[in-house]
Amino acid sequence: MPLSHAELLQLKRWNTPTIYNGWEQITDHDIAEDGFNLEECRDFMPQMGPMVGYAVTLQFEPGNPAHREARPDAWSEYREYVASVPGPKIVVIEDLDKPRVLGSFWGEVNSNVHRALGCVGTITDGAIRDLDEMCNAGFKSIARRLCVGHAHCHPVRWNCEVEVFGRAVRPGQLIHADRHGFLVIPEEDEEGLLEAARFMDENECNTVIAAAREAAGKSTEEVLAAMDNAAEAFARATRERFGGPG
Repeated sequence: MPLSHAELLQLKRWNTPTIYNGWEQITDHDIAEDGFNLEECRDFMPQMGPMVGYAVTLQFEPGNPAHREARPDAWSEYREYVASVPGPKIVVIEDLDKPRVLGSFWGEVNSNVHRALGCVGTITDGAIRDLDEMCNAGFKSIARRLCVGHAHCHPVRWNCEVEVFGRAVRPGQLIHADRHGFLVIPEEDEEGLLEAARFMDENECNTVIAAAREAAGKSTEEVLAAMDNAAEAFARATRERFGGPG
């Protein structure tokens, strides 16, 4: 992992749109389609703020009872996999029953177990339950919806590529997530991400946001001129720092 724990904590200080603003300046990927979730998801613990971690992945199919008989040791083997990966970790789970939601992998027990294994939260295109208990465990969840039961919950495949909310996620990828959605960082973009996000946040504060906050008492013409000047200063600073269109 190229980023230190201190750097990950600094990334956690900003929301996911701010991280995206930095990422778009350093990536060669399509900033209109790559990286982020393409389908709507819901942050069930927005009060916990953003979460940052490296993906551990799992597929499960709670509507299919055959998995328990086919692989009776799956729970133990899956937990060994999670424990073997350095933290902080975000558990990314693909529900193979989608678009149906028949049962939840997450609840009071699994959230506490995974917290003990170094996981900070989950992203799942299925459901969660025991919402209050998950909050008490300090385990953040981004999911499709809530549900009542766990159905035939059993690990099917893990440490594999999964797809959640229209976005493919590979094990070990860095993820930043909050109430806006989530961003899966390509490996080659991790190293410069923190500096880029910090620069773009400061650039906004020093130019366009400052001009907007200083508009009181000015005429409309003065405000518009200040906005134009601030926008050009913002773009110029971005071009000089990253060499792109600004």
